[in-house]
Amino acid sequence: MKMKYISPIRVKVLMILFYGTSAMGMIMGLFIAPPSMTVILTLMGVINFGLGAFFTYIFLTQIPNIPDKRKKKKKS
Repeated sequence: MKMKYISPIRVKVLMILFYGTSAMGMIMGLFIAPPSMTVILTLMGVINFGLGAFFTYIFLTQIPNIPDKRKKKKKS
């Protein structure tokens, strides 16, 4: 099944969002958070990192959306 085309700018924004929140979550989970919250914050950071990797894969393997020339009307 083919995925819907997503514009490259939107994919880049999502990549930055997920990588940024994953870095913040991992740093907070490992260094700042109290011991009761360490595991959950680090796990959320790893999940966000995985989502960032997924959108990176989409960005690198997506075929450009080329408009179909058959649908254009000819000028007369």
